[in-house]
Amino acid sequence: MNADRAEVETTTPPGIAQPPKLVQRWRKSTKQLATLGPASNTKEMIEKLFLSGADVFRLNFSHGSQEEKLVLLNTIREIEEKYSHPIAILGDLQGPKLRVGQFSSVDGVKLETGSTFRFDLNEAKGDSNRVMLPHPEIIEASEVGHVLLIDDGKMKMTVREKGEGFLECFVDVGGKIKDRKGVNTPDSVLEISPLTAKDRSDLEYMLKIGVDWVALSFVQQAKDIVEINELIKEKLPKGMAKPAVMAKIEKPSCFFGNELENIVDLCDGIMVARGDLGVECPPEDVPILQKQIINACKECGKPVVVATQMLESMIESPTPTRAEASDVATAIFDGADAIMLSAESAAGDFPVESVEMQQRIINRVEADPDYIKNLNTSSDSKTTDPTDAITLAARQVANSVAAKSLVCFTLRGSTVLRASKGRPSVPILAITPFKNTARQLALSWGVYAAVTETEDDEFATVLRNACRAALQKGLVTNPDDLLVVTAGLPFGTPGAANVIRVVPAAGPECWDGVCRID
Repeated sequence: MNADRAEVETTTPPGIAQPPKLVQRWRKSTKQLATLGPASNTKEMIEKLFLSGADVFRLNFSHGSQEEKLVLLNTIREIEEKYSHPIAILGDLQGPKLRVGQFSSVDGVKLETGSTFRFDLNEAKGDSNRVMLPHPEIIEASEVGHVLLIDDGKMKMTVREKGEGFLECFVDVGGKIKDRKGVNTPDSVLEISPLTAKDRSDLEYMLKIGVDWVALSFVQQAKDIVEINELIKEKLPKGMAKPAVMAKIEKPSCFFGNELENIVDLCDGIMVARGDLGVECPPEDVPILQKQIINACKECGKPVVVATQMLESMIESPTPTRAEASDVATAIFDGADAIMLSAESAAGDFPVESVEMQQRIINRVEADPDYIKNLNTSSDSKTTDPTDAITLAARQVANSVAAKSLVCFTLRGSTVLRASKGRPSVPILAITPFKNTARQLALSWGVYAAVTETEDDEFATVLRNACRAALQKGLVTNPDDLLVVTAGLPFGTPGAANVIRVVPAAGPECWDGVCRID
């Protein structure tokens, strides 16, 4: 039995569809991503996370085997089928890991502030004067004055001299350096691919099992997005749907010149990866960069996710700090499409409570008058594009007639993304014949998708399907509730919207309580 229908009042006459009692799960606009891991890898726990608010599940390919990811994917698909509600799956690629070599001492060495230290290509084990840096591309790209950060920024060095195969550095902030500690290069653009051999294997596996989104780490320039799109085109198995590509913004080079705008233009979505971004950029810059990224995505109508350390203390505590709650709220006020949990849901002691807390913050912010006011003032009201004009008009009609939802018919989601860009005051119901489209739209602000598998493309039949889907989602509760529908005629025209129709929840044959019988 469909779980939505399991909540229906039993006094209703047989055959008459009714809305679910519990509709709040579907009514928030800001979406939630939950990372799966040891604390959340059972079907029971994944289902709890879904019911608590998770719209998208992240599979982190940095940890675990490919086969483990397939088990998780199949479990999510079973839950999706049970609740007749599309759930997106994001496969996150690890990306290159830049690390120093090994030291003679297993305890490493302690470098004093003010000392000098050399990185070179010599394979001999390191000491207090030098260590191998097995990444010639770092030496090649670094210049005198460039900064190197060691061990997630705990140590800071500045290049004082560059020679053939070595960098002589001044230790600005000392500390202990051990085997295989990470290296960050905030001032350099490295001539390396964002896709390692492991990433290429993982990507091919993602394409085979059918993830909905692929997140690309270590994005430095727009050409990195071109590279992964070409690889997906080459490796995509016949008959499989192409996943959407999400660029993780975590390198300062993404903000050089027009690079950010170019990256946003080429990808399907963006993740504000504040972990590495917070290492390579000054902490005071990160909130500004977050707003800059969100605004760039809103301008283009691309979904944007804010991630990393959102509710970090909830890894071990059942409640967040007030600063964390404020951080989550700020991302929502800024206009993020989605907010993400990492270790909180993957390895923490309170995965369900973390998802529930995020939803509580979402509900509180989205009910705030200032948030609603900002939505109304940020909506773009100037356009010369016919489809955008129809979408804008539909939003205005919905406000005028107090409609319960906007309904968009879509093949690949482009029309729905345009509606989401405008941040309407009512939910957007996306009707599509394709499951992969519905799943990818699960990430977008205000969008709830339904798959209607029918060979009948008569407009009246499609409208009836929309009314039925709105009722099943709990978007309407009364036969006289109104839906504002946009569609492109003839059906099958991608990206087109040239029709607006106001329809009561009772169906297209009804108006003012009177239903026509043919």
